[in-house]
Amino acid sequence: MNIPKTKKKLFRNLRNKYRLAIFNEQTYEEVWRMRLSRLNVFTVVGSMAIILVLLVTVLIAYTGLREYIPGYPDGNERRLMVRNINRVDSLILEIEKRDRFFQSIKSVISGEAPPSDEQEADHSASGVPQKVNFEKSDDDKIFRQQVEEEEKYNLTVLDNTEKIPELNQIYFYSPLKGIVVKKFIESEGHFGIDIVAAPGKTVLSITGGTVIFSGWTVETGYTIMIQHNDDLISTYKHNSRLLKKAGDKVVAGEAIANIGNSGELTTGPHLHFELWHQGNALDPTQYILFE
Repeated sequence: MNIPKTKKKLFRNLRNKYRLAIFNEQTYEEVWRMRLSRLNVFTVVGSMAIILVLLVTVLIAYTGLREYIPGYPDGNERRLMVRNINRVDSLILEIEKRDRFFQSIKSVISGEAPPSDEQEADHSASGVPQKVNFEKSDDDKIFRQQVEEEEKYNLTVLDNTEKIPELNQIYFYSPLKGIVVKKFIESEGHFGIDIVAAPGKTVLSITGGTVIFSGWTVETGYTIMIQHNDDLISTYKHNSRLLKKAGDKVVAGEAIANIGNSGELTTGPHLHFELWHQGNALDPTQYILFE
């Protein structure tokens, strides 16, 4: 019986009204007053606390303040994560190549026939990254801009379309016989040409040189770059398979890749070919016959 009476008394005390007034000290005139109860005070204070927590949560979730929270990765850590993921992917491909090499040696030692080139091509094609529809967030755009600022080349194109005399004396192999579907357009930032041919056709080196880059990029897919004499660099993008690695020596007309459709900046199987001389982009059609 005492417990219900105590609860009623407590609830009655919470609802009792109190008056908060402010008086003029000299005239004792009432300047301001407010009627409230303990329940009203608890309600107002609780509502303000909830609103404050929500505001702090929104600020942390949608602003850069979250990077100051211990344990949340900042921009540099996320950049390192992406770089480590790419390195892990490269290591996986290298391990697969090593396993296939050991398997070939084992087959030869045991008297069996090693895997043919067609089998190797089918096996390597299974490792080609599939197309994925990435949703670009604001953080991703900022990260891309930072990486592009750090890694972009300070290259310019020629001011005129005149041929370079020393390059006219060099015989260039055509990297791929096919149809040129998009030409060299400096104003649009297209510093090469797009060649369409049958899928899987072999891409050739235009002349002798050294492979300075052979790997995967998000936008251009499987890409290979070759340094030639006379400050000349040739670039082959969007391949399905690379046959050479960085540091390899190649001769004119040697197979270096297979045509493909890799990377984000592609709409179908083709070869994007670029020719650079002393840091200037050249129109490849002025020096090489493709059809």
